[in-house]
Amino acid sequence: MSAAPQNARVAAERRRQTSGLPAPAPRRRLRDVRMVPVAVTAWAVALVVCFAPQAAPAVIAAAVLGAVLAVAVHARGLVHGPGIRGGVTGGPTAGSRSPDGMGIAAVARAAPLLVVCLAVATGIALSAAWAEPSRERAGALADHVVTAEVGVRSLPSIGADGRLWADADAIRLGPRGHPEALSVPVRIGVPPDDRSGTLGPGTVLRFAAQVKGTDAGERAAVVLFAQGSVTQVSRGGPVEAIAGDVRAAFIARTQRLPEPGSELLPGLAVGDVRAVSDELDTAMKASGLSHLTAVSGSNLALVAAAAFGIVALCSGGRALRILVAALALAGFVVLVTPQPSVIRAAAMAGVAMAALLLGRPRAGLSVLLLAVTVLLLADPHLAAAPGFALSAAATAGLIVLAPPLAAGLVRWLPGPVALAVAVPLSAQLACGPIIALFAAQQSLVSVVANLLAEPASPIATVLGLLACLAMPIPPLADLFAAAAWLPSAWIAQTAVVTAGLPFATVAAPAGIVTALVVAVLSAAVFWAIVPRPPLRSPWRAILGGLLAALLGTGAGWGIVAGPAALLQRPSDWGIAMCDVGQGDAVVVRSAGRTLLIDTGPEPEPLRRCLAELGIGRLDVLVLTHFDHDHAGASDVLVGRADVVLHGPVDTAAHQHQLDRLARGGAHITRASAGMTGRLGEADWRVLWPRRDEKVFPPGNDASVILEVAGGGVPRSLFLADLSAASQGMLRRIAHPRHVAVVKVAHHGSADQDAQLYADLDPALALISVGAGNDYGHPRAVTLDMLRALRVPVLRTDQRGTILVSLGEVGLRVWAARPPPAEVPGPAPSATVETPGPAPSATARAP
Repeated sequence: MSAAPQNARVAAERRRQTSGLPAPAPRRRLRDVRMVPVAVTAWAVALVVCFAPQAAPAVIAAAVLGAVLAVAVHARGLVHGPGIRGGVTGGPTAGSRSPDGMGIAAVARAAPLLVVCLAVATGIALSAAWAEPSRERAGALADHVVTAEVGVRSLPSIGADGRLWADADAIRLGPRGHPEALSVPVRIGVPPDDRSGTLGPGTVLRFAAQVKGTDAGERAAVVLFAQGSVTQVSRGGPVEAIAGDVRAAFIARTQRLPEPGSELLPGLAVGDVRAVSDELDTAMKASGLSHLTAVSGSNLALVAAAAFGIVALCSGGRALRILVAALALAGFVVLVTPQPSVIRAAAMAGVAMAALLLGRPRAGLSVLLLAVTVLLLADPHLAAAPGFALSAAATAGLIVLAPPLAAGLVRWLPGPVALAVAVPLSAQLACGPIIALFAAQQSLVSVVANLLAEPASPIATVLGLLACLAMPIPPLADLFAAAAWLPSAWIAQTAVVTAGLPFATVAAPAGIVTALVVAVLSAAVFWAIVPRPPLRSPWRAILGGLLAALLGTGAGWGIVAGPAALLQRPSDWGIAMCDVGQGDAVVVRSAGRTLLIDTGPEPEPLRRCLAELGIGRLDVLVLTHFDHDHAGASDVLVGRADVVLHGPVDTAAHQHQLDRLARGGAHITRASAGMTGRLGEADWRVLWPRRDEKVFPPGNDASVILEVAGGGVPRSLFLADLSAASQGMLRRIAHPRHVAVVKVAHHGSADQDAQLYADLDPALALISVGAGNDYGHPRAVTLDMLRALRVPVLRTDQRGTILVSLGEVGLRVWAARPPPAEVPGPAPSATVETPGPAPSATARAP
């Protein structure tokens, strides 16, 4: 360095000190963001060609034309470079700049980056255009039965219908017995069998299937529902077969360990989530720990770091460390299967190791954006996958948001604690707006839950991996598996406890509006924590007022929706129809004893309803049949039901549901006509199905039909999902008459026996139905039939949770929501008490 600039800086510093001016702020090193426009372009173009594949040719043409123009402008800028930098040649004044010259110079400087963006756009559009003919051929087979030969590419998970669902790539697909070669991504649902434990990537299956189309934007071109038996053609290569055997052996060992730790351990160690119950899955989501349900980026980073560190301890060079880490990463990917989050994490780790090898280990954001771009080039449909977006957002949050958040939190917390809090907080702030796009609830305990659970995740992963490696020595494998169970159980229990805290989640309608609100709140939290210059008085007053308004609104909403609503709710109800969407969940109560008829499809609505009603344990649980909309949330009640009455069982998945309830301490009994019992001071009786029913198969027409009366419960008949044919048989055999309340069959479908309802002559009809459901329930013909019988109707899609009490002169009814303005209220003979002032009336009761 020459002495002149150094002397100038010393003189300037002396002048500043003598003038009393403050020291200049240290110059912040700006992050390299040149990959941001490239990744944004890649994601935007991928979304366009996913949802509108016919636009791919236009995108290619526009990108090529734009690249040609950019190259031309860049070339012109190079030609006129000296004139632009020192003044336009021939201009009046040396060193002057014309607007045209400045514009050309700016575009010329940006041209290389623009060409890269357009090249990426072209590559993604070409990838989509190349795949589109095969996707169209597969889509043309929708609603046909075909013969399919597919290669599985992910670990299967158990669906609500009892099938095993997995991603696959079609090899041959076509008319039955004559499939044609066709390579296209598909989603398959196959029945479980004795070989399901080794089903995984590389397995080739052949089966007959019913083909269903998919929505725009989905990666799978079609969905294949297997019909009949499934033939396992091969288990893939030797590597896939060995990985499958290791996974199956590890899962078998974990099943001998106590729940819920044993449910979570296969997911943490080898990526298999089939053992995770609906209840634990819901708790993990509510507590913000769902990313720990299965292998994620942190697990792969841990494996790569462990391999890197071991070689470093052995004095290996940088190239050797990276090579061994890459091999360990590849082996772990094979073991846990290349699922979307694993692919993203592996790509991220691979590019990071390359950056480390090139001597640029701090380019974290650029590494992530490069990984995202490469993955979108390989598979544009990842752009529409919520899991991919969440994974990328969480990683970006850790890179960009965590350091300034830790710097802000260190003002109030010790350094290590501030960093520990900043990590989950940064991921939550980055992922919150994305979650709000498709989830109807936001977790308020995720930061605390992650702070408690995250330290256990790497321990469980490493010990689980050691258990897999020790499979040739069974005692050692058992020891490692048992040791891995401890941190897994800690994570699971953390999820259950934090999800059960008051206000653990806040409900909000999913969509863009909620996402924008969450984004604003996330930005406000970040702004409040990160160090910055103090605000001037006007801004401080404005922001303080906005914060006060927000807190006041939130507090008012909490009071109205919480204590105020509870004060209006009657305490002497005998029947409560929970609002669980398109499904059934009805609570009957007498003298402090409770009976629940069905659970609805999803755990969270049922859990919320039972909590609002103050019900912690059930004396009787009735599963009328095993359709998802009636028994899908049964895992919520494991350990909370004393007796379980159920309809006919026809699949292994249904029996598995009952086995879980039995392990929770419930006494399991198959219900049949003539069975009776007592609930507090009320009596219940099973009217249907008949013992060893032969006419109707298991399902809707063999649903358990219950009649309950007495002890504060109005005489009621709950018709489950019976069709008109089975209703007519029930009417002729059981002769039910004159009830106060009827639960209308099958959510108000058109398939009803009008004579049965005439014989029942009910004072009130209840319909449990989801708002805007795809079935058109309740049907107009059913509502007209009830209207002709002068029966008031209350529906959960319009009124929310509904409570029915037996008063001195008739029924009293309370609903969570007032009737919609466009829908006439119930007939004058019924009571409808809604939150807020409402007139009271009574309904006759037999």
